[in-house]
Amino acid sequence: MQHDKVLILDFGSQYTQLIARRVRELNIYSEIHPFNKIPTNIAEYKAVILSGSPNSVRGEDALHPDLSEIRGKKPMLAVCYGAQYLAHFSGGEVAPSNTREYGRANLSFIQKGEPFFSSISEGSQVWMSHSDTIKALPTGAVLLASTNDVENAAYRIEGETTYAIQFHPEVYHSKDGKQILENFLVRIADINQDWTPDSFVEETVEAIQAKVGNDKVVLGLSGGVDSTVAAVLLNKAIGKNLYCIFVNNGLLRKDEFESVLNQYEGMGLNVKGVDASKRFLDALKGIEDPEKKRKAIGNAFIEVFDDEAHKLEDVKWLAQGTIYPDVIESVSATGGPSATIKSHHNVGGLPDFMKLKIVEPLRAIFKDEVRRVGTTLGIDPELLGRHPFPGPGLGIRILGDITAEKVRMLQEVDHIFIQGLKDWGLYDKVWQAGAMLLPVNSVGVMGDERTYEKCVALRAVESTDGMTADWVNLPYEFLQKTSNDIINKVKGVNRVVYDISSKPPATIEWE
Repeated sequence: MQHDKVLILDFGSQYTQLIARRVRELNIYSEIHPFNKIPTNIAEYKAVILSGSPNSVRGEDALHPDLSEIRGKKPMLAVCYGAQYLAHFSGGEVAPSNTREYGRANLSFIQKGEPFFSSISEGSQVWMSHSDTIKALPTGAVLLASTNDVENAAYRIEGETTYAIQFHPEVYHSKDGKQILENFLVRIADINQDWTPDSFVEETVEAIQAKVGNDKVVLGLSGGVDSTVAAVLLNKAIGKNLYCIFVNNGLLRKDEFESVLNQYEGMGLNVKGVDASKRFLDALKGIEDPEKKRKAIGNAFIEVFDDEAHKLEDVKWLAQGTIYPDVIESVSATGGPSATIKSHHNVGGLPDFMKLKIVEPLRAIFKDEVRRVGTTLGIDPELLGRHPFPGPGLGIRILGDITAEKVRMLQEVDHIFIQGLKDWGLYDKVWQAGAMLLPVNSVGVMGDERTYEKCVALRAVESTDGMTADWVNLPYEFLQKTSNDIINKVKGVNRVVYDISSKPPATIEWE
């Protein structure tokens, strides 16, 4: 089945992924491409959206897209930077605003009878984020909406299906943002809403069968949502030709190796469990630098995985749980090098010496879509609702060098924290939670005796995709009981702290 597609041109906005996800929520397929790398098959896209940008259209570093095959030929929605770009370079005027408008605003005027604002009333809240403002509309423009501070908040171009808005409809705080996108994409661009989890499963299974045929595929399972959904999809497509390997790197949560293996076997997957704990701990001995730890864990995994893959005959393919953010975050919107905050274990596949071709069934979808696909596949909701867990496991939650005793200590702390969240009905209200073992000792008193033992930090955040995150305001009573349980039950810990840092500026993990 051929779906209508929407092209999103990225100018480096922090919100570009949100645009794609909001479009997908309307059951419309969307793709993100850098503004300067427009796909050659542009004819296949039914509409185009221009994202915002941290750049200014007035600056020497203004980003210039080639819109010759788009403007006037396809429905186009220009958001923020895009709206200013059309104005500045098409007969209008953009100037620094007297007061930077950032945050909530309300539409004080909406042009009557315009399908773009169908079902939306004056007073509707929108989200602004800009320091320039459109002083004069471009040639042929018709004003569609204003706020109290921004006269030219939305406009369209006569004779074209070109629309422009100064605000961001993709963010949660634009209350009618989804409706505005639907008005543009469905009412104006006439796009079919047929991109659904059911259609994705059906088409992906067919694509895997066509690509892989009767070849054997090996997949490294992690126990997480992405690799699990990928495994079930592949199993549906090729059955017994899928070989799953679940490696215990010695850095999993308490009892996780056995419990996850049992869960997978109950799902009918062909899974082999490999306990390589000692190999990983030996590889990590004496290493304190976070990046070196990640690389040591990655290298050890490759060695173990290679050993196990060689025990299988005629394996041709490596399957990975790569998802769409992994793909688009590796491409800079401005064409320059992107900053590497930390290494990711599932981008780039395995080394060339393994000679395996790659199959990535989830490469086109976001995390929330992965969970919806998992529901369609009938996967246990408890498994789909699992918090994300880092590929290097507790190895990056133990700051400093790693020993078997430190792993044991943190496993116990983590178990008390996570089980407590479940017991208190808080687990599903948190996007990700975990404990960090800090490389510091502090003085304490237990039974009238002085102690000098470890400090642990608890971390719980709420997020939608992990790109940004806020710390969760857990009840004091819960934190009090959890702290007491940890100190009383985990030998070697005498102090518990709670991390109240958001991302940015902090990251979710400490390493």
